[in-house]
Amino acid sequence: MTDPSATAARRPGEQLLTALGLGAPALDPADASPHTFPGGGRWRTEIPSCEGPEALAVVLKESARLDVPIHRISQGSGVWMLTDDEITEMVEATAERDIELCLFTGPRGTWDTGASVRSDSRGAGLRARGHDAVAGCVEDAVRATELGVKCLLVADEGVLWTLHRARAAGILPAGTTLKVSALIGPVNPASYAVYEHLGADSVNVPSDLTLDHLTQIRRASAAPMDMYIEAPDDLGGYVRMYEVAELIRRGAPLYLKFGLSKAPGIYPYGDQLREVTLATARERVRRGRLALDLLERHGAVGDMAPLGSRLPGALRRFETPA
Repeated sequence: MTDPSATAARRPGEQLLTALGLGAPALDPADASPHTFPGGGRWRTEIPSCEGPEALAVVLKESARLDVPIHRISQGSGVWMLTDDEITEMVEATAERDIELCLFTGPRGTWDTGASVRSDSRGAGLRARGHDAVAGCVEDAVRATELGVKCLLVADEGVLWTLHRARAAGILPAGTTLKVSALIGPVNPASYAVYEHLGADSVNVPSDLTLDHLTQIRRASAAPMDMYIEAPDDLGGYVRMYEVAELIRRGAPLYLKFGLSKAPGIYPYGDQLREVTLATARERVRRGRLALDLLERHGAVGDMAPLGSRLPGALRRFETPA
């Protein structure tokens, strides 16, 4: 049973405003998510956009300096942008600290020949266009897992289902986790549940979803949720820092992702972007420290899942073809 203290409403400045006669209406305890990670934790942390071994080293050094616990580190440029040696170095460095490493499969819409994604309607978005693009994602997945990567980031429903089937068939290791990108994040309970059934082990939702939206999703699915507490500008630039405790209460099990607004884009990464990539990697960890400080002030920091935990627990899936 969920500890009642873990789902208590926590809002910044609440006691002072109440004392001044400006208190907000009481929140409904039924809005709290009943779900947790395996073992009872309600939140984990993720540092995104860690584009190679050098950026990873910066993140690890800064997390030690600022005492920021990290459950997952993810990369956005794609498996194809890393050499085998670079992937191996990242796998070894994260394994040494029991951190999950998640690499993006590609290609996807913006780095393809299609022009519709650049139209006003955005066309097919960031999905994999055609058979060859799906095949490229599968090749990335096989290569990455053979090198020891245990988490794959996907931006296409068909790729997700294909990789889940490959996992079920033993082509990919059974312990591989599949993470849905913010680039195609669902915005309603029905679509969120579909991603769970297609094989997602965590689902990135847009940072502009309301607290009520999170509660609605949690009534339909227990799949772990990923959410930028501060979103990059190309994903809206939203900053939800002051809501972090309430986001956990409504959205658990939740990965807190520490992105950056007002920062240059770095995908696909190359050495020409080295300085900005290292600087933003360092600042993402600092943003994590700020969020943790808020959780401590709200009495919610104790709900963190144990470091080293990575699996999502039992989830619902569509039946895979024989």
